[in-house]
Amino acid sequence: MATCFFSFPNSFPSKPKSHKRPIHSSSLTSQSQKTHLLNLISDQERGLRTQSDPQKLSQIIQAIDDLGSIGRDTVTTGSSLSATWRLLWTTEKEQLYIIKNAPFFGTKAGDVLQVIDVVNKTLNNVITFPPDGVFFVRSTIEVASSQRVNFRFTSAVLRGKNWEFPLPPFGQGWFETVYLDDDIRVVKDIRQDYLIVERAPYTWKE
Repeated sequence: MATCFFSFPNSFPSKPKSHKRPIHSSSLTSQSQKTHLLNLISDQERGLRTQSDPQKLSQIIQAIDDLGSIGRDTVTTGSSLSATWRLLWTTEKEQLYIIKNAPFFGTKAGDVLQVIDVVNKTLNNVITFPPDGVFFVRSTIEVASSQRVNFRFTSAVLRGKNWEFPLPPFGQGWFETVYLDDDIRVVKDIRQDYLIVERAPYTWKE
C-alpha cells in the first residue's frame, strides 16, 4: 500500500471513545477545508468514480493540499495515530481494483481498514468480505519524523470462515499523515497516492 493499504474494508458496536492528539486545529478555516474535502469525496464510491473523472480528482487533490497546508506544523505520528481507520477515499489502484471486482468472485468488498498501533510498531492493512472473509497484510512501522512513518510488510493472510491461506511479504515504503484530527486522517505516500480515512466505530483485531 504504498500507503499501507495493501498500499490494496456490518454492524458496529458503540461509538468509539474520544481521542486526544498533540495539536488541535479548531479554526474556522480548517473546519471549512475539511468539510469541503469531505463533500468532494462523498459521492465518489471510495475513489472508484474519481478514476474516470480527472476534473474531480484535481479538485480533491487541491483540497487535500489545502488541508495539508493547515496541518503542516502539527505532529501526526504520536499516540493519536493508533486506531482502526476506515477508508473513505483513495487513489490506490490495487485497492480500488479489489473493491470494484470482488463481485466477480461471488462476494463483495466490505470495510477497508488500516489498523495502526504506534506503541507496538504494527500496522495491519485489511479488506473485509462480509460475512466471514478477510484479506490482511501485517507490517512493522517506525516513526521517521513528525508526519512520516516507514513501514515494511511482513506477511499476508487470506482467511475464510474455516480456512486460512498465508502469503509472503512483499514490500516496504513510507506514508505521511498530512492532516489528523479526532475524526479523519489524510495521507500521501511513497507512490504519490492519496488516502482519506475516518476513525472506525469499532476496533478490528485478527
